[in-house]
Amino acid sequence: MKDQIFDGDFFKQLENISLNVRMLMKEGAAGGRKSKAKGSSVEFSDFREYTMGDDFRRIDWNAYGRFDKLFVKIFMEEREAFVNIFIDSSKSMDYGELKKSTQALKISAILSYLSLNNYDRVCINNIQDSSFRNSTTFMGRNMFNSCINYLKEIKFEGNTNIGESIKKKSFYAGGVAIIISDFFTKGNLEEIVKYLIFKKQQVILIHILSNEELNPELQGQIRLIDSETQESKNIFITSQLLNKYKNHLKEFSNNIKEFSKKLGADYIFVSSNDEIEKVVFENLIKLDVIR
Repeated sequence: MKDQIFDGDFFKQLENISLNVRMLMKEGAAGGRKSKAKGSSVEFSDFREYTMGDDFRRIDWNAYGRFDKLFVKIFMEEREAFVNIFIDSSKSMDYGELKKSTQALKISAILSYLSLNNYDRVCINNIQDSSFRNSTTFMGRNMFNSCINYLKEIKFEGNTNIGESIKKKSFYAGGVAIIISDFFTKGNLEEIVKYLIFKKQQVILIHILSNEELNPELQGQIRLIDSETQESKNIFITSQLLNKYKNHLKEFSNNIKEFSKKLGADYIFVSSNDEIEKVVFENLIKLDVIR
């Protein structure tokens, strides 16, 4: 996956941008974000033992000489953000000639890279049914390959209830919650966003639909089969029915966009056919999700 996403030029462009975290960090160890703690970014606060991925520039070599262990300095204002990426891994995401699932994994990889590059902590949560499976917490640039390996193992099957799954997750105050889904899910999505905001999360919704869903080329008598429940229905497709479908789909997307804006969440719409460069340098930057 890394080779598919990052050619040399694209990789260099990512070096100079990061996830735009607007929440002020209250918790967490040394990192690249500003916290609500008093003091300046050069005001020393404490030591902690070095962990893989920490910035070498923070190592206190005097402490190493005394204790024969590596310690890093923690400053009053600097904290890492805790970024939770929730991936809808239901069967409906595995749809389209250019699959929604592939686009979701690519976007997850890029957002993970940008976060790790800024010394934020990243946890990937793949949601299925009413539960989720989560990765270990990744931190530091050298953990990106581990992140990619976890993404490669995600299987898209079954159905999903995003709300019930997310309520089982513990959150750090002042973190970032990113949900990547087609949002064909059980439960009330608006209530999910309200819950995350109550948990003091900056919420980012990334809505992915396939070209076949946006511009269906169907006509005549067909049998539709739900990919998640296997329920089927025989219908006769007419141009009037297609227009009605498109209007409902537009209303569905606009509703998510409207309540996201009202609640202060970010909403990004993406087609599975969109080039990943467009997703990053137009969709995400334009909406100030990354900068």
